[in-house]
Amino acid sequence: MSDLTPGTWTLDASHTSASFTVRHAGISKARGQFTDVQGTLVVGEGGENLSFETTLMTSSVNTSNSDRDNHLRSGDFFDTENFPEITFVSTEVKGETLVGDLTIRDVTKPVELDFAYEGSATDPFGTYRAGFTGATKISRKEFGLTWNAALEAGGVLVADEVKISIEAEFTAPTAA
Repeated sequence: MSDLTPGTWTLDASHTSASFTVRHAGISKARGQFTDVQGTLVVGEGGENLSFETTLMTSSVNTSNSDRDNHLRSGDFFDTENFPEITFVSTEVKGETLVGDLTIRDVTKPVELDFAYEGSATDPFGTYRAGFTGATKISRKEFGLTWNAALEAGGVLVADEVKISIEAEFTAPTAA
């Protein structure tokens, strides 16, 4: 990552995806994403000492189903009135693992993301960009997301394990 300009890079929300997948009714997967995403990447000299900070606005959850989205915004899940943000702040980079603190509903837990630097390029408009991908799994119950419903045939409606996928693009600091 020595090709990254030192300084604070800005997350390009229009080229970033913060999505999740969870088993539904034990037979399929429900997918969603957060459409209001903000963040920064701080790059040290020589492209080293990376740190990431990201904020997802919980009211922007989108699963392509308005009833489910409204339920996710309610007190049963994200409780967007009281907890408008999900945050991630990195604490270290260990090879291809990004370690940091994830906060959902004011509960902060350490998480590790498998992450990759996808490269950098100057776009046709002269903006220097860098791309990263990341993936992890969390227990939603550990973050206070405990709502569920029992199924007639056994099991529960929403699995505990949530898979999180990130596709992030950052723009380089501009010269002063």
